[in-house]
Amino acid sequence: MSNAYYTPGEQRAAKVNDLFARIARRYDFLNDLQSFGLHRLWKRRVVQLAQIQTGDRALDLCCGTGDISFALAQRGAETTGLDFSAQMLEVAAQRHLKSQISNLKFIQGDAQQLPFPDNSFDIVTIGYGLRNLTSWERGLDEMLRVAKPGARLIVLDFGKPANALWRSLYFAHLKMSVPLMGWLFCGDASAYAYILESLKHYPAQLAVAEKMRQLKLANVRVINLLGGAMAINYGENQNNFAAFVGNKSPGISVKKHSGQPVASGATSKSRN
Repeated sequence: MSNAYYTPGEQRAAKVNDLFARIARRYDFLNDLQSFGLHRLWKRRVVQLAQIQTGDRALDLCCGTGDISFALAQRGAETTGLDFSAQMLEVAAQRHLKSQISNLKFIQGDAQQLPFPDNSFDIVTIGYGLRNLTSWERGLDEMLRVAKPGARLIVLDFGKPANALWRSLYFAHLKMSVPLMGWLFCGDASAYAYILESLKHYPAQLAVAEKMRQLKLANVRVINLLGGAMAINYGENQNNFAAFVGNKSPGISVKKHSGQPVASGATSKSRN
């Protein structure tokens, strides 16, 4: 059965934007409910892997309501959270206003066309967002482009367990239990049925790791969580991006784009 919020190709971004506009206000609550709060532990693991040092600049893509962005900033990184959804960023801005964290800002933008020059960040993260992009490969290309030499690139997302029995049970949970929660607490089962639909079309942790190796990242690792139901992909940039583009790079184009800042408390793709 097709999903109202999943459309492959050029219409995908608009559908994903509709999805997050629909669920933004209940997003954090439902994340806690469907993961039994475990998503908070997994995001902390992302921040630990970031190995934040004094003076580091961090970029959190598809930042949603800002969980990873806030954690990076609280550890001392000069942090930018970027998301496509104005409604998700509005929630993040309200949280930011209450937190009064000074080394954090949020902007609206496209993770596939980042509004930053090459070699800008020491840490680039994306949590529950790569799967939602029209092209997850393009998303990784852009993460590398804006990463300084030595930068840590970290992806957290739903995975595909290697064990067939566990994968069947996990997919059954995503097919039945999670949409039921969406219907009960958000009034829209399709919004959370989207998770399984998008995962079916996403090659998950092993393909992300292979792409990282193709991009010549160093120390590439896959950290499976819950038996691979969730996964963290980790790699370190050992290249100067401009040199990498000159020597290799079919499919990587360097573009400059402008982002739109979001002020705290202002109304301005996110994660699911």
